[in-house]
Amino acid sequence: MRTRQKDRETPGPSEPWNEIVPGLWMGGHHHTPPGGELEPVVVGRQFDLVVSLFTLPGHGPAPGVEHVVREVPDRPLSPDQLLAVQEAARLTAAAVRRGRRTLVRCHSGYNRSGLVVAQALVGLGHDTDGAVRLVRERRSPWALNNPVFVDYLNTGLDVAVLLTGLNG
Repeated sequence: MRTRQKDRETPGPSEPWNEIVPGLWMGGHHHTPPGGELEPVVVGRQFDLVVSLFTLPGHGPAPGVEHVVREVPDRPLSPDQLLAVQEAARLTAAAVRRGRRTLVRCHSGYNRSGLVVAQALVGLGHDTDGAVRLVRERRSPWALNNPVFVDYLNTGLDVAVLLTGLNG
């Protein structure tokens, strides 16, 4: 399954992951340190829960770390994919409420992870605009550069599930 759009001219993230709010981190499977080349990001035991929306062998997390995988593409989502995003966001918000160090990641840590993190922030009491702003301020201005994902957040994922189901 193709899960990443290749047509974007966005720079890679400079950090493997960034803390968005206390206990909630957002990252990817690759990053480009300042002045460096693209490097893989391997998660060990830094987190209590890792939510992956994209996976690659050898990128962790370490054995024994809870790992939830809900692979979704970086393009318009089907109703089932949107439901998977909602589930991942609920799990993420619940983990953060319980004080668990949680990482949500995708390929670069911009769009898919941004969608789940922003929705988790809404579940934690943030408004949508504030959640999107936090993701962009704390991760990267390039985060949530997929306008369809921002539309999903602004519409509300429950409504987005219903609307995308009408097109099928």
